[in-house]
Amino acid sequence: MKIAAITDDGKTISQHFGRASHYMVVTVENGKIVNHTMREKLGHNQFANEPHASEQPGQPHGMDQASHNKHLRMADVISDCEALLCRGMGMGAYESMKACNIRPVVTDIVSIDEAVIAYVEGRIVDLVDRLH
Repeated sequence: MKIAAITDDGKTISQHFGRASHYMVVTVENGKIVNHTMREKLGHNQFANEPHASEQPGQPHGMDQASHNKHLRMADVISDCEALLCRGMGMGAYESMKACNIRPVVTDIVSIDEAVIAYVEGRIVDLVDRLH
């Protein structure tokens, strides 16, 4: 099983999905972490020169088609992962990950390894109230 976490330093889960620079992909076998692989992640910096759709009043962040397409491009590099751990994310990115068959999980656990083990053991809580 492979689980991705958004990160800037390879050790901790970043607070915002769109701004994070990397994914740490953790491979788990028989309930134990056996490998870590850092992968570059597309984000706000790479999309700065692309058109930005204006959001509709009352609509959650990132729910427009242009944002969904960006999220799909962000997810491409972790298409082999079953879950994505983050500490904050827009509703659009959350829904886009689900559309890619990647389970998004918003957590308050800072350590990547601790969060991965909590996920594997079924103890992690998806804090959807942190979606924006």
